[in-house]
Amino acid sequence: MKKFLLFVLAIVISFLPAVIGMLFSPDGASDLWYNALNKPFLTPDGWVFAVVWPILYFILGIALYLIIVDKTRYSKTKCYALFAGHMVLNALWSYLFFGVNLIGAALIVLMALIGIIIWMMRAFAQISKPAYYLIWPYIIWLVFALYLNGSVLFLN
Repeated sequence: MKKFLLFVLAIVISFLPAVIGMLFSPDGASDLWYNALNKPFLTPDGWVFAVVWPILYFILGIALYLIIVDKTRYSKTKCYALFAGHMVLNALWSYLFFGVNLIGAALIVLMALIGIIIWMMRAFAQISKPAYYLIWPYIIWLVFALYLNGSVLFLN
């Protein structure tokens, strides 16, 4: 039962940036602004984001759970701090891009987010190889998001 509760906790924690991001996702005035932007050719339809992000948050929650329950001799403090840092940057990107429409600042935050995720992956790898591998889809998506964010900045 304890492991199940830890699993649920890890999943809930991993979805916190999504909850914050929903406050700034395109709708109303933000939707009008976003729809008026010039976007790159590879920009997916909105439904793709609604499918991909929950999957990524769930996978991140599994990775966090694997770190929590691993009986390693390594300190997990760095992993937890990096995970928390990535959550802050993830939520901050949504606020900057959709909340206050600062595309350039959002791009800088996204670059920092990718950096912290790479650092987090390395820390996770010392404790749990499966947790490390679970981060890869997220990093790939973030690199794609970097292309999208950079292109929107360039095109507008």
